[in-house]
Amino acid sequence: MAHDFTIHEEPATSAAAQYCLGEYYRELAGRFDEGFDPGLSLVPSLDEFAPPRGTFLVARLRGDPIGCGGLKPMAPDAAYLKRMWIAPEARGLGLARRLLAALEDRAEAIGYRVVRLETNQALAEAQQLYRSSGYAEVAPFNDERYAHHWFEKAL
Repeated sequence: MAHDFTIHEEPATSAAAQYCLGEYYRELAGRFDEGFDPGLSLVPSLDEFAPPRGTFLVARLRGDPIGCGGLKPMAPDAAYLKRMWIAPEARGLGLARRLLAALEDRAEAIGYRVVRLETNQALAEAQQLYRSSGYAEVAPFNDERYAHHWFEKAL
């Protein structure tokens, strides 16, 4: 299975990235009590995911896009992780953990020393992933309307 899973940097506007983001937004709209409108969320634009200070990664399983995640600058030493998602049919295989590790590696390579993110209360599995990957819950650092938990990890 490991040889069937790849992660590559792509523009957040690529067809594969757009497919993943669309599926992610659809899932959030169904899971969040208040629904989800990406235009009302922080980072409505994909421009900040562009190199050299940002990145967007697309994960593929057997060539099919099944996940994504991006980093954008938050401060000179801090990256903001947004839009991390793995397709429901690919969950339980450890792929989210591998995607998160790839995002952290990329953040470190860019020069960030800290990664910050937030998540919704409905995403219990995401909260568990972040906690088990060394993220500590911190006080809110932004006013993301869909967030209930804020996390930070030193790289």
